[in-house]
Amino acid sequence: MASQAETSYPVVFDVEYPDGPQNRLKAVFRIILAIPILILVSTITGGAQSGSLLLGPALMIIFRQKYPRWWFDFNVELARFNARIGVYLALLREEYPATDDHQAITLDFEYPDVERDLNRWLPIVKWILAIPHYVLLILLGIVAILAIVAAWFAILFTGNYPRGLFDFVVGVGRWSYRVQAYAFLLTTDKYPPFSLK
Repeated sequence: MASQAETSYPVVFDVEYPDGPQNRLKAVFRIILAIPILILVSTITGGAQSGSLLLGPALMIIFRQKYPRWWFDFNVELARFNARIGVYLALLREEYPATDDHQAITLDFEYPDVERDLNRWLPIVKWILAIPHYVLLILLGIVAILAIVAAWFAILFTGNYPRGLFDFVVGVGRWSYRVQAYAFLLTTDKYPPFSLK
C-alpha cells in the first residue's frame, strides 16, 4: 500500500499496459524505427538530456518568485514528448511517439504557486539534495536496461511484455520524473519519495 506522501506527490507518471500482443517485427527493429524521432528531439533540446530550460526558471524563482506559465507549459510538454520516446524505446508501447498526442502515457506536473509552494533559494541546492536519488536511479537504470532486454526476448517469443518487468520499468520512470520535477524542472519543493510506486 502506498503511503500518503507517495500518493500525494505532485507528479504523476503512468503507462497503460498493452491490450494485446505486440508486433514482434517492430520490436526487433525498434531502435532503427526510432531514429527519425530521436533526430527531431535532439534538434529541439540541443542534445541536452532533459531539454528543460533550467536556468531561466531558477533565476525567476530566486529573484522574482515567479515561474512563468508558458515556461512551465513548455517544459512539461517537452518532458511528455521525451516520455513518449522513452516508453517507445523501452518497448512499453508500440505506438510511434506523437509530437502532440498524449497516447497511452500519463505525465502530469502540478503548476506551483511559487510564493506559497516554493522556497526561492532552494533552486541553488536542489540538484545537490537529489544526489542520493541519482545514485539509486543509476543502479535502477542498469537493472531497467536488463529488464528491457529480457522483455525484448519475451516479446520476440511470446508477443507480450511480462507484467512484472513492465511495472518495474514504469516505476523507474516514475521515480525519475519525480526527481526531475524536484531538481531540474523546479515545480515542487516536496522531496521525492524513494519509491517505484
